[in-house]
Amino acid sequence: MNPEQIKKDWNSRGYYSFGIFKDYPGQVWADFVHETDELVVLAEGEIEIEIEGKSQVPPIGKEVFIPAKARYTVRNVGKKNNAWYYGYKKEYIKL
Repeated sequence: MNPEQIKKDWNSRGYYSFGIFKDYPGQVWADFVHETDELVVLAEGEIEIEIEGKSQVPPIGKEVFIPAKARYTVRNVGKKNNAWYYGYKKEYIKL
């Protein structure tokens, strides 16, 4: 999985931010809500993403769309550290 390729693809679709989180086993980012759409892709390890009460455990490389104003939680459900990419739609970025 090439992060530069993902970033380029997201930019072409209007997602102008790109970042990475690296979480330890058991890390939980609970009850987030953003004013813009977000994309997430797991790069290594395991992750559970709950969006508006519906959970999914995407495989490495599968893009997950989190719509604007949706309440979501991200959990490292694996036994080792994970890494995942995220990007926000252009409207969210303060230029």
